[in-house]
Amino acid sequence: MPIVVNLDVMLAKRKMTLTKLSEKIGISIVNLSILKKGKAKGVRFSTLSSICKELDCQPADILEYVHEEE
Repeated sequence: MPIVVNLDVMLAKRKMTLTKLSEKIGISIVNLSILKKGKAKGVRFSTLSSICKELDCQPADILEYVHEEE
Protein backbone atom coordinates (compact mmCIF):
# COMPACT_ATOMS: atom_id res chain seq x y z
CA MET A 1 0.00 0.00 0.00
CA PRO A 2 1.40 3.42 -0.88
CA ILE A 3 0.36 4.98 2.45
CA VAL A 4 2.92 4.40 5.20
CA VAL A 5 2.00 5.00 8.85
CA ASN A 6 4.84 6.50 10.88
CA LEU A 7 3.08 6.44 14.25
CA ASP A 8 5.89 4.39 15.79
CA VAL A 9 8.43 7.02 14.69
CA MET A 10 6.45 9.85 16.30
CA LEU A 11 5.94 7.84 19.49
CA ALA A 12 9.69 7.27 19.71
CA LYS A 13 10.42 10.96 19.10
CA ARG A 14 8.00 11.92 21.89
CA LYS A 15 9.22 9.10 24.16
CA MET A 16 5.69 7.81 24.56
CA THR A 17 4.33 4.28 24.48
CA LEU A 18 1.32 3.16 22.51
CA THR A 19 -0.35 2.29 25.81
CA LYS A 20 0.15 5.81 27.16
CA LEU A 21 -1.15 7.37 23.94
CA SER A 22 -4.18 5.09 24.09
CA GLU A 23 -4.93 6.21 27.65
CA LYS A 24 -4.50 9.90 26.84
CA ILE A 25 -6.71 10.00 23.74
CA GLY A 26 -9.29 7.38 24.71
CA ILE A 27 -8.80 5.05 21.75
CA SER A 28 -8.23 1.36 22.35
CA ILE A 29 -4.70 0.05 22.16
CA VAL A 30 -5.94 -2.60 19.71
CA ASN A 31 -7.17 0.05 17.26
CA LEU A 32 -4.00 2.12 17.63
CA SER A 33 -1.92 -1.01 17.10
CA ILE A 34 -3.81 -1.80 13.89
CA LEU A 35 -3.12 1.74 12.70
CA LYS A 36 0.54 1.61 13.73
CA LYS A 37 1.09 -1.64 11.83
CA GLY A 38 -0.46 -0.16 8.69
CA LYS A 39 -3.32 -2.67 8.73
CA ALA A 40 -6.13 -0.10 9.08
CA LYS A 41 -8.45 0.37 6.11
CA GLY A 42 -9.07 3.97 7.14
CA VAL A 43 -8.67 6.49 9.92
CA ARG A 44 -11.20 9.03 11.17
CA PHE A 45 -10.21 12.67 11.13
CA SER A 46 -11.17 12.87 14.80
CA THR A 47 -8.73 10.05 15.61
CA LEU A 48 -5.97 11.63 13.55
CA SER A 49 -6.67 14.98 15.19
CA SER A 50 -6.45 13.48 18.69
CA ILE A 51 -3.17 11.74 17.88
CA CYS A 52 -1.67 14.91 16.39
CA LYS A 53 -2.80 17.02 19.34
CA GLU A 54 -1.31 14.64 21.88
CA LEU A 55 1.96 14.11 19.97
CA ASP A 56 2.18 17.79 18.95
CA CYS A 57 2.64 16.97 15.28
CA GLN A 58 1.04 17.32 11.87
CA PRO A 59 -0.90 14.60 10.01
CA ALA A 60 1.99 14.40 7.51
CA ASP A 61 4.27 13.39 10.39
CA ILE A 62 2.12 10.29 10.83
CA LEU A 63 0.90 9.47 7.32
CA GLU A 64 3.21 9.38 4.32
CA TYR A 65 2.49 8.66 0.68
CA VAL A 66 5.14 6.53 -1.01
CA HIS A 67 4.97 6.36 -4.77
CA GLU A 68 4.94 2.78 -5.97
CA GLU A 69 7.01 2.03 -9.03
CA GLU A 70 5.28 0.05 -11.75
